[in-house]
Amino acid sequence: MSEAKKSIKKSEPWRIKRYYVYVMATIVALGLPWIRINGHQFFLLSFDKMKLDLAFIQFDMQELYLMPFLLMLLFIGIFGMTVMGGRVFCGWVCPQTVFRVLYRDLIETKLLHLRKRIGNKQKEPDMSKPENKVKKLMAVLIWTLLALIAGADFMWYFVPPETFFKYLSNPSEHMTMIGFVAGIAAFLIYDIVFLKEDFCVYVCPYSRVQSVLYDEHTVMALYDEHRGGKIYEDEGNGEHKKLVNKQKELQTIDPTAECTTCEKCVTVCPTHIDIRQGLQLECINCLECVDACTTVMGKLGKPSLVTWSSDYEIVDRKGKTKYFRPKVIAYIVLLVGIMFALGYMGTTKEHMLLNINKETRLYSIKHHDNKKFTVENSYVFLLQNTETKPMKFYFEVIAPKGMEGKIKIIKPSKPFNVIPDVKKKKIVTLRTADMLVDDNRKDTIIPITIHAYALGNDGKPSKKVSVLRHTTFVFPKETVLFKAK
Repeated sequence: MSEAKKSIKKSEPWRIKRYYVYVMATIVALGLPWIRINGHQFFLLSFDKMKLDLAFIQFDMQELYLMPFLLMLLFIGIFGMTVMGGRVFCGWVCPQTVFRVLYRDLIETKLLHLRKRIGNKQKEPDMSKPENKVKKLMAVLIWTLLALIAGADFMWYFVPPETFFKYLSNPSEHMTMIGFVAGIAAFLIYDIVFLKEDFCVYVCPYSRVQSVLYDEHTVMALYDEHRGGKIYEDEGNGEHKKLVNKQKELQTIDPTAECTTCEKCVTVCPTHIDIRQGLQLECINCLECVDACTTVMGKLGKPSLVTWSSDYEIVDRKGKTKYFRPKVIAYIVLLVGIMFALGYMGTTKEHMLLNINKETRLYSIKHHDNKKFTVENSYVFLLQNTETKPMKFYFEVIAPKGMEGKIKIIKPSKPFNVIPDVKKKKIVTLRTADMLVDDNRKDTIIPITIHAYALGNDGKPSKKVSVLRHTTFVFPKETVLFKAK
């Protein structure tokens, strides 16, 4: 047995490897919403409770500044994949492709035998036969059930599964959620059963973006004209191309051509292109053509004419493909930087929310015996416990240097309970009995910091549930201070 045949036998088809990726992606998509750590999902954007769960950490809607980082990770990651591996995302990860393979290859071909074989994706079933109409209806019904599951799974990233099923038990009050699931399912039925790969070819904008991202080292499915021969010959002024569809014709033009013109690479293509024409926007890098040619040429003891490689290596024959080139490294650095930024911002998350607004009255002055006085400033604190259990909150004042301990909280006088996920309004009054500033021309605005914290089980301030907010304390000018007397 030749070395080529031995290597072909050892290598697993790309189609089977893709199936492994599809199964893994499906398990992750269906399983993630059910995984909880400290009561939080990996990702949950709840508009109902105004919460964001990210990497099993809960954030309030006021902390949605993290979302742009997630979107940047998504788009830059896909662009980086395209620079390195062409439309590999489309062929290996995209839900459109996964669902089409599930419907066409599993349901129509393997389960119902509506299609004769997976290797021929060009020939549609003969729907004039009554038995085929029944099979088609069964395929659509099976896919409708799966589309509803897919729609429900999508909603689980916005409505937790346990809440989702609770809402389903009372559908009349949750028609919006049910409408979303039904709408997603209806779109998937139309897309997968009727629109098919036309979505990839005509609707998806990604195919138009990819051509800008490619370079000579981008890896994609390529036909080797140097070995296989030029299948398409220009006619006249080069505007039209003539297909050489017989091996004898091809060998007459190029005696060294190895292509058998079996067209297995054409019939197996889900987007209905001929890979032998060169780079085409419709190619989704599913590598079905590579498997087909590998099988045919392997029987002849030769390596495949269609390979997953780059123009630099196959077309131009300048050398080996450079995977880690400056452009790819730049994408990697950018992605790592964004992940570090996202991780840092996630770890600096505040475990309580606090907004401070000063009351319209600047201050109040009270006089006492022996020329003593007190100046009070009042504030409205709007706070929220973002933890999952009730906690006791309290505050302290951090005054500027030289004024330490001279501004005190008199209201509230002791820690108070705050239940989770409920905004609580608290009137807070600060008081001083000291002459903080001796100025007879104007009121003095003193910058202060409010330290808000939760009390731990030991009665001491918690290091985790602790925030700092900057505000001001207004001290009256001397003429107003003593005039008020």
